[in-house]
Amino acid sequence: MVLIDEQYLRTPFYGVDKTTEWLRRQGHTVNPKRIRRLMRQMGLEAIYPRRKRGLSTPDKQHKIYPYLLKNVAVTHPDQVWCADITYVRMYHGWLYLTAIMDWFSRYVMEWELSVTLEPDFCVAALERALTNGQPEIFNTDQGSQFTSVDFIDPLKKAAVQISMDGKGRVFDNIFVERLWRTVKVEEVYLRDYQTVAEAKLSLGRYFAFYNHERLHQALGYRTPGEVYGVAAGPPVALRAPSVPAALNPAMNPSKKPQIFV
Repeated sequence: MVLIDEQYLRTPFYGVDKTTEWLRRQGHTVNPKRIRRLMRQMGLEAIYPRRKRGLSTPDKQHKIYPYLLKNVAVTHPDQVWCADITYVRMYHGWLYLTAIMDWFSRYVMEWELSVTLEPDFCVAALERALTNGQPEIFNTDQGSQFTSVDFIDPLKKAAVQISMDGKGRVFDNIFVERLWRTVKVEEVYLRDYQTVAEAKLSLGRYFAFYNHERLHQALGYRTPGEVYGVAAGPPVALRAPSVPAALNPAMNPSKKPQIFV
Protein backbone atom coordinates (compact mmCIF):
# COMPACT_ATOMS: atom_id res chain seq x y z
CA MET A 1 0.00 0.00 0.00
CA VAL A 2 2.90 2.36 0.69
CA LEU A 3 4.40 1.68 -2.73
CA ILE A 4 1.02 2.05 -4.45
CA ASP A 5 0.36 5.34 -2.66
CA GLU A 6 3.74 6.81 -3.63
CA GLN A 7 3.52 5.62 -7.25
CA TYR A 8 -0.03 6.97 -7.57
CA LEU A 9 1.23 10.50 -6.90
CA ARG A 10 3.87 10.06 -9.62
CA THR A 11 1.52 8.43 -12.14
CA PRO A 12 -2.13 9.07 -11.19
CA PHE A 13 -3.16 7.80 -14.62
CA TYR A 14 -2.05 4.24 -13.76
CA GLY A 15 -4.98 1.91 -13.20
CA VAL A 16 -4.97 -1.59 -11.74
CA ASP A 17 -3.23 -3.26 -14.68
CA LYS A 18 -0.38 -0.75 -15.00
CA THR A 19 0.11 -0.57 -11.23
CA THR A 20 0.29 -4.37 -11.08
CA GLU A 21 2.86 -4.50 -13.87
CA TRP A 22 4.90 -1.70 -12.26
CA LEU A 23 5.02 -3.62 -8.95
CA ARG A 24 6.07 -6.78 -10.76
CA ARG A 25 8.96 -4.85 -12.34
CA GLN A 26 10.01 -3.89 -8.81
CA GLY A 27 10.24 -7.58 -7.92
CA HIS A 28 6.89 -8.03 -6.14
CA THR A 29 4.74 -11.08 -6.83
CA VAL A 30 1.26 -9.58 -7.09
CA ASN A 31 -1.87 -10.10 -9.15
CA PRO A 32 -4.51 -7.62 -10.40
CA LYS A 33 -7.15 -8.92 -7.96
CA ARG A 34 -5.04 -7.96 -4.94
CA ILE A 35 -4.02 -4.57 -6.38
CA ARG A 36 -7.65 -3.75 -7.19
CA ARG A 37 -8.67 -4.59 -3.61
CA LEU A 38 -5.90 -2.45 -2.10
CA MET A 39 -6.55 0.52 -4.40
CA ARG A 40 -10.25 0.44 -3.55
CA GLN A 41 -9.41 0.23 0.14
CA MET A 42 -7.21 3.32 -0.25
CA GLY A 43 -9.74 5.20 -2.38
CA LEU A 44 -7.42 5.37 -5.40
CA GLU A 45 -8.47 5.20 -9.03
CA ALA A 46 -6.73 6.21 -12.23
CA ILE A 47 -7.64 9.73 -13.37
CA TYR A 48 -9.95 9.61 -16.37
CA PRO A 49 -12.14 12.37 -17.89
CA ARG A 50 -15.02 11.42 -15.62
CA ARG A 51 -15.86 11.67 -11.94
CA LYS A 52 -13.40 9.71 -9.82
CA ARG A 53 -14.66 7.23 -7.27
CA GLY A 54 -12.59 7.79 -4.16
CA LEU A 55 -12.94 7.79 -0.42
CA SER A 56 -16.19 9.75 -0.60
CA THR A 57 -18.90 7.29 -1.63
CA PRO A 58 -22.31 8.75 -2.60
CA ASP A 59 -25.43 7.95 -0.58
CA LYS A 60 -28.48 7.72 -2.84
CA GLN A 61 -30.76 8.77 0.01
CA HIS A 62 -28.99 12.10 0.47
CA LYS A 63 -29.87 15.24 -1.48
CA ILE A 64 -27.35 16.22 -4.16
CA TYR A 65 -26.89 19.94 -4.80
CA PRO A 66 -26.07 21.47 -8.22
CA TYR A 67 -22.59 22.62 -9.22
CA LEU A 68 -22.45 26.42 -8.89
CA LEU A 69 -18.92 27.26 -10.05
CA LYS A 70 -19.14 26.86 -13.82
CA ASN A 71 -17.62 29.97 -15.42
CA VAL A 72 -17.39 31.67 -12.00
CA ALA A 73 -14.32 33.86 -11.51
CA VAL A 74 -12.90 33.42 -8.01
CA THR A 75 -11.52 36.86 -7.12
CA HIS A 76 -11.34 37.17 -3.32
CA PRO A 77 -10.98 35.20 -0.09
CA ASP A 78 -14.08 33.59 1.41
CA GLN A 79 -15.78 33.51 -1.96
CA VAL A 80 -15.40 29.73 -2.32
CA TRP A 81 -14.34 27.09 0.17
CA CYS A 82 -13.88 23.44 -0.66
CA ALA A 83 -13.41 20.19 1.26
CA ASP A 84 -12.14 16.72 0.52
CA ILE A 85 -10.84 13.52 2.14
CA THR A 86 -7.59 11.64 1.56
CA TYR A 87 -5.78 8.57 2.87
CA VAL A 88 -2.75 9.05 5.16
CA ARG A 89 -0.42 6.15 5.77
CA MET A 90 1.05 5.25 9.14
CA TYR A 91 3.87 2.86 9.99
CA HIS A 92 1.17 0.25 10.59
CA GLY A 93 -2.24 1.06 9.14
CA TRP A 94 -3.77 4.28 7.88
CA LEU A 95 -5.89 7.29 8.78
CA TYR A 96 -8.29 9.53 6.89
CA LEU A 97 -7.60 13.26 6.61
CA THR A 98 -10.10 15.95 5.68
CA ALA A 99 -9.32 19.61 5.04
CA ILE A 100 -11.35 22.73 4.33
CA MET A 101 -9.55 25.19 2.06
CA ASP A 102 -10.21 28.68 0.71
CA TRP A 103 -9.95 28.47 -3.08
CA PHE A 104 -8.61 31.97 -3.72
CA SER A 105 -5.75 31.92 -1.19
CA ARG A 106 -5.22 28.13 -0.82
CA TYR A 107 -5.45 28.79 2.94
CA VAL A 108 -6.35 25.67 4.96
CA MET A 109 -9.18 26.84 7.20
CA GLU A 110 -9.38 23.61 9.22
CA TRP A 111 -8.45 19.93 9.07
CA GLU A 112 -9.20 16.75 11.02
CA LEU A 113 -8.10 13.11 11.24
CA SER A 114 -10.20 9.98 11.72
CA VAL A 115 -9.76 6.22 11.82
CA THR A 116 -13.08 5.70 10.04
CA LEU A 117 -14.99 7.32 7.18
CA GLU A 118 -17.96 8.29 9.33
CA PRO A 119 -18.94 11.96 8.68
CA ASP A 120 -18.18 13.12 12.26
CA PHE A 121 -14.61 14.28 11.56
CA CYS A 122 -15.73 16.27 8.50
CA VAL A 123 -18.49 17.93 10.52
CA ALA A 124 -16.05 18.81 13.32
CA ALA A 125 -13.66 20.48 10.86
CA LEU A 126 -16.53 22.41 9.24
CA GLU A 127 -17.92 23.70 12.52
CA ARG A 128 -14.50 24.95 13.62
CA ALA A 129 -13.91 26.60 10.24
CA LEU A 130 -17.23 28.46 10.40
CA THR A 131 -16.25 30.02 13.73
CA ASN A 132 -13.37 31.81 11.95
CA GLY A 133 -15.03 32.80 8.69
CA GLN A 134 -17.83 32.14 6.25
CA PRO A 135 -17.73 31.48 2.50
CA GLU A 136 -20.26 32.55 -0.08
CA ILE A 137 -20.12 29.10 -1.72
CA PHE A 138 -18.98 25.76 -0.29
CA ASN A 139 -17.96 23.13 -2.86
CA THR A 140 -17.44 19.38 -2.29
CA ASP A 141 -17.84 16.13 -4.14
CA GLN A 142 -20.98 14.02 -3.72
CA GLY A 143 -19.54 11.79 -1.00
CA SER A 144 -21.86 10.71 1.79
CA GLN A 145 -19.77 12.58 4.39
CA PHE A 146 -20.52 15.89 2.63
CA THR A 147 -24.14 15.19 1.70
CA SER A 148 -25.08 14.09 5.23
CA VAL A 149 -27.59 16.18 7.17
CA ASP A 150 -25.04 16.84 9.92
CA PHE A 151 -22.66 18.42 7.40
CA ILE A 152 -25.26 20.32 5.38
CA ASP A 153 -27.18 21.86 8.30
CA PRO A 154 -24.35 24.18 9.54
CA LEU A 155 -23.97 25.50 5.98
CA LYS A 156 -27.70 26.15 5.69
CA LYS A 157 -27.78 27.92 9.06
CA ALA A 158 -24.93 30.16 7.91
CA ALA A 159 -26.78 30.89 4.62
CA VAL A 160 -23.89 29.46 2.59
CA GLN A 161 -24.61 28.36 -0.98
CA ILE A 162 -23.90 24.63 -1.39
CA SER A 163 -22.18 23.36 -4.53
CA MET A 164 -21.28 19.77 -5.45
CA ASP A 165 -19.15 18.40 -8.25
CA GLY A 166 -21.17 16.75 -10.99
CA LYS A 167 -20.46 13.52 -12.82
CA GLY A 168 -17.72 13.83 -15.39
CA ARG A 169 -16.17 16.83 -13.61
CA VAL A 170 -13.06 15.21 -12.15
CA PHE A 171 -11.13 18.50 -11.99
CA ASP A 172 -13.75 20.56 -10.11
CA ASN A 173 -11.89 20.19 -6.81
CA ILE A 174 -8.41 20.44 -8.36
CA PHE A 175 -7.06 22.89 -5.77
CA VAL A 176 -7.63 20.56 -2.84
CA GLU A 177 -6.27 17.64 -4.89
CA ARG A 178 -3.06 19.64 -5.31
CA LEU A 179 -3.06 20.25 -1.56
CA TRP A 180 -3.10 16.49 -0.94
CA ARG A 181 -0.14 15.99 -3.25
CA THR A 182 1.81 18.70 -1.43
CA VAL A 183 0.98 17.37 2.05
CA LYS A 184 1.98 13.82 1.14
CA VAL A 185 5.24 14.69 -0.61
CA GLU A 186 6.40 17.30 1.90
CA GLU A 187 5.10 15.73 5.13
CA VAL A 188 3.54 12.26 5.11
CA TYR A 189 6.13 10.48 2.97
CA LEU A 190 8.96 11.88 5.04
CA ARG A 191 7.65 10.27 8.23
CA ASP A 192 6.32 6.99 9.59
CA TYR A 193 3.67 7.96 12.14
CA GLN A 194 3.62 5.41 14.94
CA THR A 195 0.41 6.60 16.62
CA VAL A 196 -2.62 8.73 15.88
CA ALA A 197 -1.37 11.35 18.36
CA GLU A 198 1.98 11.59 16.58
CA ALA A 199 0.27 12.00 13.20
CA LYS A 200 -2.02 14.70 14.58
CA LEU A 201 0.83 16.66 16.14
CA SER A 202 3.09 16.42 13.09
CA LEU A 203 0.34 17.33 10.61
CA GLY A 204 -0.65 20.26 12.80
CA ARG A 205 2.88 21.64 12.60
CA TYR A 206 2.95 21.09 8.84
CA PHE A 207 -0.34 22.91 8.20
CA ALA A 208 0.93 25.85 10.29
CA PHE A 209 4.03 25.90 8.07
CA TYR A 210 1.90 25.52 4.92
CA ASN A 211 -0.37 28.43 5.82
CA HIS A 212 2.18 30.90 7.17
CA GLU A 213 5.65 30.05 5.84
CA ARG A 214 5.48 28.03 2.64
CA LEU A 215 5.79 30.27 -0.44
CA HIS A 216 3.46 29.50 -3.36
CA GLN A 217 4.53 30.33 -6.88
CA ALA A 218 0.90 30.59 -8.00
CA LEU A 219 0.34 33.22 -5.29
CA GLY A 220 3.27 35.40 -6.40
CA TYR A 221 5.58 33.72 -3.86
CA ARG A 222 3.37 34.75 -0.97
CA THR A 223 1.99 32.47 1.72
CA PRO A 224 -1.68 31.44 1.83
CA GLY A 225 -2.00 33.30 5.14
CA GLU A 226 -0.76 36.53 3.55
CA VAL A 227 -3.18 36.24 0.66
CA TYR A 228 -6.08 35.29 2.91
CA GLY A 229 -5.24 38.17 5.25
CA VAL A 230 -4.39 36.23 8.39
CA ALA A 231 -1.52 37.50 10.54
CA ALA A 232 1.19 34.87 10.60
CA GLY A 233 2.20 33.42 13.92
CA PRO A 234 5.80 32.74 15.00
CA PRO A 235 7.75 30.30 12.81
CA VAL A 236 6.93 26.67 13.55
CA ALA A 237 10.56 25.91 14.41
CA LEU A 238 10.42 28.46 17.26
CA ARG A 239 7.35 26.99 18.90
CA ALA A 240 7.89 24.84 21.94
CA PRO A 241 6.71 21.24 21.49
CA SER A 242 3.27 20.73 22.92
CA VAL A 243 1.21 17.75 23.94
CA PRO A 244 -1.62 17.15 21.46
CA ALA A 245 -5.15 17.79 22.66
CA ALA A 246 -7.10 14.88 24.03
CA LEU A 247 -8.25 12.67 21.20
CA ASN A 248 -11.85 11.97 20.40
CA PRO A 249 -12.82 8.51 21.77
CA ALA A 250 -13.36 7.43 18.17
CA MET A 251 -9.65 8.03 17.59
CA ASN A 252 -8.45 6.21 20.69
CA PRO A 253 -5.87 3.69 19.43
CA SER A 254 -6.75 1.26 22.21
CA LYS A 255 -10.26 1.00 20.78
CA LYS A 256 -9.02 0.65 17.19
CA PRO A 257 -6.33 -2.07 17.35
CA GLN A 258 -6.62 -2.78 13.64
CA ILE A 259 -4.81 0.48 12.91
CA PHE A 260 -1.58 -0.79 14.35
CA VAL A 261 -1.52 -4.39 13.20
